Amino acid sequence: MRHTPALLALLAATPAAPAQDVKRDIPYADKAHERQVLDVYSPKGAKNLPVVFWIHGGGWQTGDKKDVQLKPQAFTDRGFVFVATNYRLLPAVDMGTIVRDVAKAARWVHDHAAEHGGDPKRIVVMGHSAGAQLAALLCTDDRYLKAEGLSLAVVKGCVPVDGDTFDVPAIIATAEARWKAHGLPPAKFGHREKFGNDPARHTDFSAVTHVAKGKGIPPFLVLHVAGHPDVTAQAVRLGNVLKDAGVPVTVFGARETTHTKINADLGRADDPATKALFEFLDAALKK
Repeated sequence: MRHTPALLALLAATPAAPAQDVKRDIPYADKAHERQVLDVYSPKGAKNLPVVFWIHGGGWQTGDKKDVQLKPQAFTDRGFVFVATNYRLLPAVDMGTIVRDVAKAARWVHDHAAEHGGDPKRIVVMGHSAGAQLAALLCTDDRYLKAEGLSLAVVKGCVPVDGDTFDVPAIIATAEARWKAHGLPPAKFGHREKFGNDPARHTDFSAVTHVAKGKGIPPFLVLHVAGHPDVTAQAVRLGNVLKDAGVPVTVFGARETTHTKINADLGRADDPATKALFEFLDAALKK
């Protein structure tokens, strides 16, 4: 295929993306299930760089670590190692097993970060949608990391992106009131069922339940779609609880976007949420 002079000039003027080392489908558990694997993206020659640990969304039922859009290149360009993990899914396993899978993956990241140019003492936990709930819970309910021999001290920041389940009882009450008010049938497999259909479990899987002073909870940046009432309410709720406990927190509502787009756009140079994200990370990693 022949290129026109204009296209050749454009190609010459476009800088090539910096090279990455990519390792895929690394097992993070003994006798690992096919979903207990992760991918690692490192800048060439990486050494002692902070690590982003990314947890995908998908309603705890779908999704995959490969659905990371611009993020690996955006983070490696800025001097991060980027790790994206899979985990087992509903309904094959329960919610507790999913959280324990994520904690086990975090343990692998801590133990093996240096082999990929990362710093095991500077990990940032991020996730979108269902992954936002998992990220926030991992960074507030320290029992999961403690079960893996870690503490919250290794986590330097937490960035849940457009989650609606930081307070699970609240979102269940909101959804069920909406159905009743409009005479709609309830969801067959809604949040009530996903989280175990037991009010005590709903509370226990809520990040807001576990926020307290003196736990070493890392700084939070809570990103959400400003135009959506449920995620906005949940973001503000989590932000207020963290603030009351003395945890540094920024709640950022992204405008003119959607649940899917806020995730896809993370890493774009002109994206306001991305700008807020890197400003947050610069501050969090200086401490």
